[in-house]
Amino acid sequence: GDARVRGQTGVLSERRGSYPFIDFRLLNNTTLSGEIGTKKKVKRLLSFQRYFHASRLLRGIVPQASLYLLDEDYLGQARHMLSKVGMWDFDIFLFDRLTNGNSLVTLLCHLFNVHGLIHHFQLDMVTLHRFLVMVQEDYRSQNPYHNAVHAADVTQAMHCYLREPKLANFLTPSDIMLGLLAAAAHDVDHPGVNQPFLIKTKHHLASLYQNVSVLENHHWRSTIGMLRESRLLAHLPKEVTQDIEQQLGSLILATDINRQNEFLIRLKSHLDNQDLRLEDAQDRHFMLQIALKCADICNPCRLWDLSKQWSERVCEEFYRQGDLEQKFELEISPLCNQQKDTIPSIQIGFMTYIVEPLFERWAQFTGDTPLSENMLNHLRRNKAKWRSLLHKQHSSSRSNDHSGQVTGSQEQTLNKEETP
Repeated sequence: GDARVRGQTGVLSERRGSYPFIDFRLLNNTTLSGEIGTKKKVKRLLSFQRYFHASRLLRGIVPQASLYLLDEDYLGQARHMLSKVGMWDFDIFLFDRLTNGNSLVTLLCHLFNVHGLIHHFQLDMVTLHRFLVMVQEDYRSQNPYHNAVHAADVTQAMHCYLREPKLANFLTPSDIMLGLLAAAAHDVDHPGVNQPFLIKTKHHLASLYQNVSVLENHHWRSTIGMLRESRLLAHLPKEVTQDIEQQLGSLILATDINRQNEFLIRLKSHLDNQDLRLEDAQDRHFMLQIALKCADICNPCRLWDLSKQWSERVCEEFYRQGDLEQKFELEISPLCNQQKDTIPSIQIGFMTYIVEPLFERWAQFTGDTPLSENMLNHLRRNKAKWRSLLHKQHSSSRSNDHSGQVTGSQEQTLNKEETP
């Protein structure tokens, strides 16, 4: 990918193409001498044509001449799914297929409309779409987990959390826009490896951010660069855009799993003291940070079929890192050894030490709403299923040295830079 300096951030950011399947097939026929820039223009044009076609249907305007008969059926199903975007059983994998790999763009355009953000901030629809396409393209589709579908899943979860009465009654349009943008861009240009890997391989991003929240800083700076490049907010006063950029950074940096205890301790203190004042912008921002953290790791709280897919994807990404480390004769990172770290054991540990403590506190904040109870019920059932699968693995393979018991020592292994 070509390297470029975005805006005035002074941060080097790699722009790599992550072609949606349909675009990749269409672009495959272009000559090898074609420039990447030209391919991106073609791809964005195709993507926009699909979006424009979809948006007409979503508004109930049936085009006189259908471009693709098959697309009509698929877009009808996508429109039906969007009518249920606030449901917790929303299947983001199906939605991504129905939108030809454009789940993030389609979802965000819809949610910006639903929340009245386009009207409130006087956003240009074409500019908004251009920005969202840039974000979607900057996710690397070759990553099994940290890709645009994960970003869309986190965004859909964030939408559900923003509707929780305890929070929704106090949120301003700025809060909602920040929450959705941070969710959509929180992992942009993720390389598919964690921070310790970047540090021990002396990656330039590790040096740039001095080994502190390396990936999160990169996601944030890349997002700011794209906001400025697209000029989505250029019509707003400078002080407003500067505030939005800083708050986006604060939200995205909160997803650093190394700061998990810091946020849990602060949340526990607020809940125990009952001193959260959501009329206060600072307290609202803190709860937006918590909501984004929940959305980022909510996979174990989804329906089993969806949760299992995410678990397999994230472990595949871990194992790929382990294979890389083995290839370059580096020490294999915790959770990345396919021979020792099984999916059930990884998931049980993750649920026990990371997910449960956060979601129990979230339920305490929301007041045991139907959504919170639903999520905790899924979490308990999914954990029981992984325990059952782990037991079966041990029964069928006594020679496996891995005991499969989740012990206190495993808590240390869960300090991965990115989590399922």
